[in-house]
Amino acid sequence: MREGHQGTGPGAITPDGCAVELYARLPAGAEPDIVASAVPEGARILELGSGVGRMTHPLLERGYRVTAVDESAEMLEHVRGARTLCSPIEDLDLDERFDAVMLASFLIHTGDVGVRRGLLRTCVRHVAEDGCVLIQREGADYHTNLPRERVDPSGFTVRILSADPVGDGVNSVRAEYEFPDAVWTQTFRARPLTRAQFEEALGEAGLAVDRYLTDDGTWVRAVPVRR
Repeated sequence: MREGHQGTGPGAITPDGCAVELYARLPAGAEPDIVASAVPEGARILELGSGVGRMTHPLLERGYRVTAVDESAEMLEHVRGARTLCSPIEDLDLDERFDAVMLASFLIHTGDVGVRRGLLRTCVRHVAEDGCVLIQREGADYHTNLPRERVDPSGFTVRILSADPVGDGVNSVRAEYEFPDAVWTQTFRARPLTRAQFEEALGEAGLAVDRYLTDDGTWVRAVPVRR
């Protein structure tokens, strides 16, 4: 298990504390529609950290050509219809360019600055000159006003129980997912980023914000900086 990460509940748990069976149950929600609003029809998409295909499958149904990348072979076993690659994101080097690269699941908020830089380098390495990188950010209050919970329309409850500082601007976040028949928890380390800090990190990698795709700023369309 990765330092500072753990998970509990039925089934396999990945090194970053994600429960495979849990993620196989989570709905895609509005996220595929957000992606579709920013990417041309039929585009080639590189999905970094695809997991079980929660977003992969709806994007395939919309006619996108998706390459799904995840470091967990157990997650990728659930993906159908897409090209799949099992690899740490920061190590990926396909010698290919894609119309869009997706970095969702708040991966940009990894507690390790070196890993974050590696994630963004992978995005830049694989995006076409006229392509885009779609990034999912935490909401502004993600680490505050805790504990809080949200009941999903599909019938489960997600709770963010705590976000405790562990040093260097990083918090240890504990989340719980309660279904009628099972409960999963996940503990992980996350670094809150202001909008300015986020845009600075993008700039360091050679990306710039094209536009924020949602009113709350949690989804962002970034583009390569022309040199």
